[in-house]
Amino acid sequence: MNLPIQVNQEELSDILFTVAPTRPVFIWGAPGIGKSALVEKFADDVGMECVSLLGSQLAPEDIIGIPRITDEVSEFLPPKMIARKEPYVLFLDELNACSQEVQKAFYSLIYERRIGEYHLPEGSVVIGAGNRMQDNAIVKTMSSALINRMFHVQLKVNAEKWLDWAYTEGIHPWITEYITIRPEHLFSTPPKTEEPFSTPRSWHMLSDLLKEYENISAKDDFSMKPLSFSDPGETRQLSIYNALLSIEDSTSDDDIVAILDAARPNTSADILSDLINEAKMHDGALPVLPMKDTVYFSQDGKRVSKLIPREKLFAGQAPEAFKYKKYFLSNT
Repeated sequence: MNLPIQVNQEELSDILFTVAPTRPVFIWGAPGIGKSALVEKFADDVGMECVSLLGSQLAPEDIIGIPRITDEVSEFLPPKMIARKEPYVLFLDELNACSQEVQKAFYSLIYERRIGEYHLPEGSVVIGAGNRMQDNAIVKTMSSALINRMFHVQLKVNAEKWLDWAYTEGIHPWITEYITIRPEHLFSTPPKTEEPFSTPRSWHMLSDLLKEYENISAKDDFSMKPLSFSDPGETRQLSIYNALLSIEDSTSDDDIVAILDAARPNTSADILSDLINEAKMHDGALPVLPMKDTVYFSQDGKRVSKLIPREKLFAGQAPEAFKYKKYFLSNT
């Protein structure tokens, strides 16, 4: 589902406060944009416990319970997660990822707030959430009967509202500074292929990693600080040039610059240390791998002129490490 009207984080909070107490609300949106966090915050604000159920991991009996025979008649015992004495917020996450059978088990729970003869405590709130078909997530078609039982709203990413939240939650300042400069990088549309993409959740994860790294660095008497941010260029060389230009005033000629590659981001500390040491002695260094393929040389691009011995060939890798001044001049 793709609703014509979308709301930001603040507007969704207002909807939950005004609509959810009387009508089940379903939140549509891409992965990692804060749907779960907003529901949990709503529950905290109204002073109720938030009980989350993942639709993709449920079977029908997880909702309706199991039967028990009492006085020669059967009755269903609802699950402990649902059968509570105090009012609470029941959050049905990934509701549209569950099977049709599980969806049917939700009908009465969502619309009438009951399972068989058990009714949710007075004042309980039911909220659902899920991704959309275009998000390339685990999504199944939601039945029209289930759709018609809920108030639907679509959450959109809003960098300004996210930054307001990030400042209050103590998100790492590098993250907030970068998103302030490049708000369009807060979220990217989920790709069709299996590759990482930006979301508010992934920036939050990076913030946690930076904080943990700083804690470790403090113990090892080592500090890390960014020199600057730079805009990407139309080519890799121009991107590198922009980065080198942005640190010109804060870098000496013999400082070592390491250029990492997005295809190989997880360089080990040992390799990086060796590269820096070699670059200090020889002005520059880069890691290589022995060539395993058979390599031919063609003079005209049509016929093989000669076979090049592979033991003399190596494939360049990343990162590359060079003394700043020489590398800057080579990219100018």
